[in-house]
This record gives sequence, C-alpha cells and structure tokens, in this order.
Amino acid sequence: MKTPPTLALLFVAFSTSVVLAQVIRGDSKAGQSVYEQQCLRCHGANLDGSGPDSQDLIVQPADLRSQISRSKTDWELLVAISNGVLFSPMHSFRGKLTDEQMLDVLSYIRSISPPNITS
Repeated sequence: MKTPPTLALLFVAFSTSVVLAQVIRGDSKAGQSVYEQQCLRCHGANLDGSGPDSQDLIVQPADLRSQISRSKTDWELLVAISNGVLFSPMHSFRGKLTDEQMLDVLSYIRSISPPNITS
C-alpha cells in the first residue's frame, strides 16, 4: 500500500518542526536580563515558582525546574510565553517581548533547568 503524498509530506513537516523546535537559538545572557525584568516576580530567582508576587496568586506559577516543565518541548514553552496559559495568571508576552527576547528567555530557562533527555 502506497502512502498518499500529502500524508507523507505532513509527517515530514511535523517531524522536522519537532526537531527544529528543540534547537535553542537564544542568548541565555540576554535571556537572564529579560527574565529578571519580566518573569522573576512570579517564577522567582530560582525558577521555582516562588517569586515575590506568587503568594498573591490563586494559581501558582509553574516551577520551571520541575519534571513537568522540563519535559515540555521548547515549542510548548514558547507558546506559553507568547500566548499565555488559559485559566492562569501567566499572560501573553506577544507584543511586549520580541521573538528574539522570547527565545533568549527560553535559552536562559534551559541553561538553568535543561530539558529531560529520554532514551
């Protein structure tokens, strides 16, 4: 049975995008500065979700060092940074940060708390 060309093309496009999404192209030094200005108040200096504003939130900020956060793909984290997270205090940074700044923040987060490597 022959695979329809559109199905094969979709598979290749999806596989490629997943692999490319895991290539962090940001500058972690620049990301640290953006993180400290925009993220630290909720996510904390240690990325553990215990920033100074976190005590006032009903839904606690994500612990970016946790197994759950570390297992998310770069793409998933970028979507959360860009679009926010529904039913949580995590708001959208689209329009507030450039794409480059979002990649920088992601690079900083990954440099402190690298993603899980599964075999």
